[in-house]
Amino acid sequence: MPPLLPTAALLFLLTLCAFLPRAAPKSTIEPCSNSDTCSSLVGYTLYTDLKVSEVASLFSVDPISLLLTNAIDISYPDVENHILPSQLFLKIPIPCSCVDGIRKSNSVSYKTRPSDTLSSISSAVYGGLVSADQIKEANPKAELSDPSVISVGTQLNIPLPCTCFNNTDNNLPAVYMSYVVKDVDTLAGIAARYVTTVSDLMNVNALGSAEIKDGDILAIPLSACASNFPTYAKDYGLVVPNGSYAITASHCVQCSCGPGSRNLYCMPASLAVSCSSMQCRSSNLMLGNITTQQTSAGCNVTSCNYSGFVNGSIASMLSTSLQPRCPVSQQFPQLIAPPTVVPDSIFSPAPAPSESDGIPTTNPKSSVVPSSGAVFGFPPAGGPTGSPFGSSGAGSLTDHSISFPIMLVLDAAEQSFHVVLKSFSVY
Repeated sequence: MPPLLPTAALLFLLTLCAFLPRAAPKSTIEPCSNSDTCSSLVGYTLYTDLKVSEVASLFSVDPISLLLTNAIDISYPDVENHILPSQLFLKIPIPCSCVDGIRKSNSVSYKTRPSDTLSSISSAVYGGLVSADQIKEANPKAELSDPSVISVGTQLNIPLPCTCFNNTDNNLPAVYMSYVVKDVDTLAGIAARYVTTVSDLMNVNALGSAEIKDGDILAIPLSACASNFPTYAKDYGLVVPNGSYAITASHCVQCSCGPGSRNLYCMPASLAVSCSSMQCRSSNLMLGNITTQQTSAGCNVTSCNYSGFVNGSIASMLSTSLQPRCPVSQQFPQLIAPPTVVPDSIFSPAPAPSESDGIPTTNPKSSVVPSSGAVFGFPPAGGPTGSPFGSSGAGSLTDHSISFPIMLVLDAAEQSFHVVLKSFSVY
């Protein structure tokens, strides 16, 4: 039996171990060499009750965009001042840029408040998405020599983690969400929640094993619908996660990615803003309208499609094609009421895009445009409150006065409508 260590030596080793640095949380980093920007998300858990506008301000994003990304109904009165409950999980849309050779979002700015420290800003306000050291490094001109004492009103740049990977996953459209691992998380649990596989998560995050730790930041690929706008369009590269919406063209156009779909569908938004024409040239079809006519040779399909926001105008394109079968009615993601409570299981991984996004749903609302007696994409008469096109007791943010010409769909068969999406390679 080897001799026991003297008491003094044992105490010395225990003391030394106490001061050894612990393994730092892992974070997925994507190298880059160009100046392009992509659509990305960060998963965020509210540290206290906050208004929608306060959350939007924390991440320098548009409140309406924040709500629609989470499929929250924007027709509620004064929805931007709705108070969201503490511990609610949200997907935050952020632009992902190439900064100093790696992907990160550098568009977020934070104004310090009394009792703020770099540590509290990092861990509490931004939920571990960024470290105190990263904030300090990103603000060389700020007076941060003592991270525990920061002057009130100091403007700080907050570098948030993000990845693009060409907005594809296994050659299919995807949006990547930066997710902070909780102590109850497992890689298998996260994979199940976000309808992916452990293998895919390990490949994306370059993990040697399935072991993850509290505080690690993972890049999670979410199935999405991709646009094919020209490079000169202001909203070039728009990608919308499955089961959610996006607002574009100065709040004039609302695009959606229906449940289980990869086909981006855009139509006039219901906000009370001044917009350019949304009617396709040489046609009486409005943006998002589709007409079909069954013939012996197949189905003649004519659609008015959104082609991007170009020089302050809404670009549209009339498309005609002969398809084997006629399309079914457009399927929209279900909208939910602005949440006031948090689900019981607040410490489980955030749900998949096809689920309720960590937010309690209201009574189910119709999200299918009728296929009988109407053009696909036209608002149903007397649509339910809260639908993306329905009539409602809207507040200051809505205007349902948009009128559409009435047309008939001839022999619209209940078949699938296929749209070819441009694929990219993951690098």
